[in-house]
Amino acid sequence: MGSEDRAPTDRTAVEELVDNTDQSRFELYRGTDLRGWLYYTRLKPNRYALQHTEVEASHQHQGVASAMVRHVLDEIRSHDGTVTPICPFVVDYLARTPAYADLIDPRHPGYSDRATAEAARAKAGG
Repeated sequence: MGSEDRAPTDRTAVEELVDNTDQSRFELYRGTDLRGWLYYTRLKPNRYALQHTEVEASHQHQGVASAMVRHVLDEIRSHDGTVTPICPFVVDYLARTPAYADLIDPRHPGYSDRATAEAARAKAGG
């Protein structure tokens, strides 16, 4: 679903995940409010390197990032996709949620723990 596929919704709507292909990010909306986004690199038709998670400042510490990662992983699973976790938050989420372990690409597993992912990000200057 591209960014043009998102229909306007009201503030009472449930969370909606949008794949904004123009910006290479998944976006989590609640009603018309953008709550957070997760940047990715699409490496093959069904493999995603999950790069970086951000949450709007006014919605931080409310479980938005976890909800967004769960929605992203469910979306990728629905298309028989795999992930290469790069983002420290995603790495940590996958470590805490074994139900998604089957989505990790066995040939390109990304980072195995949050500390390693954060060290790699710091070394890269990000």
